[in-house]
Amino acid sequence: MLKSIYNWVISKSGHPHAKWYLFGISFAESSFSPFPPDPLMVPMVIQNKDKAWYYAWITTLASVTGGILGYAIGFYLFQKIGIPVLKAYGLMDKLEVFQAAFHKWGFWAIVIKAFTPIPFKLVTITCGALKFSFWKFLLASTLSRGLRFYILAGILYKYGPKMHDLIERNMMLVFTVFLGLLVGGFFIVKYLI
Repeated sequence: MLKSIYNWVISKSGHPHAKWYLFGISFAESSFSPFPPDPLMVPMVIQNKDKAWYYAWITTLASVTGGILGYAIGFYLFQKIGIPVLKAYGLMDKLEVFQAAFHKWGFWAIVIKAFTPIPFKLVTITCGALKFSFWKFLLASTLSRGLRFYILAGILYKYGPKMHDLIERNMMLVFTVFLGLLVGGFFIVKYLI
């Protein structure tokens, strides 16, 4: 099963419209989807390292744009859409904790949370719901998401072929680590924040 998922991601990463898949996944992850763009971006950069910075730019742009949608959901549609999304992730009881962090740390809370495995949609929707300054939100999102994806692109640019071989040889381990980070982000938000 892992091999088929891996092969599907690899096939999409080499598709002529791969950049649009990357854009769509990055956009959706910032506002409503649980799937991060990294599993698609990684093979795209490995297969064509000369486009590493271009792919980082696409991922950052889409993530920030999707974050604007998440912010709008929180700002305008919190009762109708924001609450159901937070409830779906079991995070309604953490809204007060988020609120306290944003009031205390503001800009830096967004930068730190957007750079971690904590689902970014939770940050975007909460910022909108709390009526956090849109321009500070936009700047913090651009900074943190840009850093995240450009650092990833830089690592892949330098070590891509070695990482490709490592992934091929240790697929189960890589999948487990990735899944652990994804679940860990939700766990951190739900139980530790």
